[in-house]
Amino acid sequence: MSSGKNGVAQAAAGGRRVVLTYGTFDLFHIGHLSILKRLKALGDELVVGVSTDEFNAVKGKKTVVRFEDRLEIVRNVRCVDRVIPESSWEQKLADVRRFGVSTFGMGDDWKGRFDFLREHCEVVYLSRTAGVSSTDMKRLINVLDQSHVSELKVAFEMIGSVVNRFT
Repeated sequence: MSSGKNGVAQAAAGGRRVVLTYGTFDLFHIGHLSILKRLKALGDELVVGVSTDEFNAVKGKKTVVRFEDRLEIVRNVRCVDRVIPESSWEQKLADVRRFGVSTFGMGDDWKGRFDFLREHCEVVYLSRTAGVSSTDMKRLINVLDQSHVSELKVAFEMIGSVVNRFT
């Protein structure tokens, strides 16, 4: 690997630019697809780390979709060239070196968190897609859990009786 401008690493093999990112990718949505496509546009190869269920537990996250399924979904996104498991915070620098990463990219909700990688590669934080997030989708799913379904059923029955009075 050779060093480019400002010490940023560039792959020696033909100047190939490798982009690396990580994410949980739970409830895969258009925002996930958008950021992956934008990251791919920054280089020749996109490597994506998908957080394992165990690592998500360390981060205090519980996923709806299990790790193996999230991995398979991301693996089959056209702009993704390689998928790896993300099992710890510490693996990022090792992965930058292992894959000859030119650019490390994340959503801007992580802004500043990975600046320590700047001495090894370019670090970019991309804006998130407005109006869509896995967190919001999970909140909606939680509203529709079994206890709330019973409450919704009662509410619809009440609305139905009101509508019947006026028809």
